[in-house]
Amino acid sequence: MKEGEVYYADYAKPDGFCDEAWKAIYQYVFALAHGVQEIWYYSDWIKTPGVAIVSCNDGLRPVIMKLEATDIESKGE
Repeated sequence: MKEGEVYYADYAKPDGFCDEAWKAIYQYVFALAHGVQEIWYYSDWIKTPGVAIVSCNDGLRPVIMKLEATDIESKGE
């Protein structure tokens, strides 16, 4: 993964996205893609509606990701 890359997802891992990073963020992606707008999941560190800041669980190659809800309709199940 490279700085500045943008991926769009709702329930399935985007093509080219790191498997381990996906494991770390998929539950947040799913929630945002399906309309979660209130402060959620330990409200002490996710404070902006429609946004989550999440890190990959690879301690040797850490990647911080900003997840943002969009106006694109989810195709998820």
